[in-house]
Amino acid sequence: MLAQLEELVSRYNVIALAKLNKVRASQLMSLRKKLAGQARLLVAKNTLAKKALQKLKNSEPFLKLLQGQNLLIFTKLDPFKLNLILEKNKVFLPARAGDIATDPIVVPAGNTGLPPGPVLSEFKECGVPTRIDAGSIWVAKDTVVRQKGEVISPKLASLLAKLGIKPIRAGISLYAAYVDGIVLMEEDLKINLEEYAKQIGGLHAQALALAVEVGYPSKESLPLLIARAVQQSLAVAVSAGYPADEAVTARLVAEAYLKASVLTEELRKRGYS
Repeated sequence: MLAQLEELVSRYNVIALAKLNKVRASQLMSLRKKLAGQARLLVAKNTLAKKALQKLKNSEPFLKLLQGQNLLIFTKLDPFKLNLILEKNKVFLPARAGDIATDPIVVPAGNTGLPPGPVLSEFKECGVPTRIDAGSIWVAKDTVVRQKGEVISPKLASLLAKLGIKPIRAGISLYAAYVDGIVLMEEDLKINLEEYAKQIGGLHAQALALAVEVGYPSKESLPLLIARAVQQSLAVAVSAGYPADEAVTARLVAEAYLKASVLTEELRKRGYS
């Protein structure tokens, strides 16, 4: 095992540590197949892992993280991409008493489909407001019953099961990654793709507006620059009364008609007919 670990350490520049949170054997097998040729997944004793990893540059901070049971992932993938792959392969499971909430747990507003009865006391004990309508229990409003990291009680687990809510995310969770001497922690590895896309879109719009403002020609700005130049040329032609083409003539006629209408109305007010 030590020789295998040392060989993997020499081959891959990214080494990630992960926790197996309620991971099923079928999930792990599926992930191994998905990452075949891109990553190696290995469970090893910490003593052996430390011996294999201690030769790495700036390895001490990383070695201190090796506590409890870990899954070691050896890869050449970008650690951020690896984390996204692992997140996409997580599944949601029913909650059991004593489970830790992996995310805020929300009981949504609406018809539960449950008939009134003893279960009403469970809603009350779990802090979920309800009302009775058409022979069913309705949740009055979206209600957060547990925050991330809080323990799920037996009564809440029972209620969530009755409602068909599966709140526990199960899968491989990266909590650290070693990349060429740098240690990235869990919070560093999480990427909000929607937020990044929004920021990039905003920056692109600002850059395009600036390019148009200063007259800088590019693939994106040229159509806008040409359109602006045409509008400015038309404005000059109209202002000078120069009928350059049919479009300008039409605009001149429209402007003349508007001025004539204003003049006619003014003359009518002064008693001329």
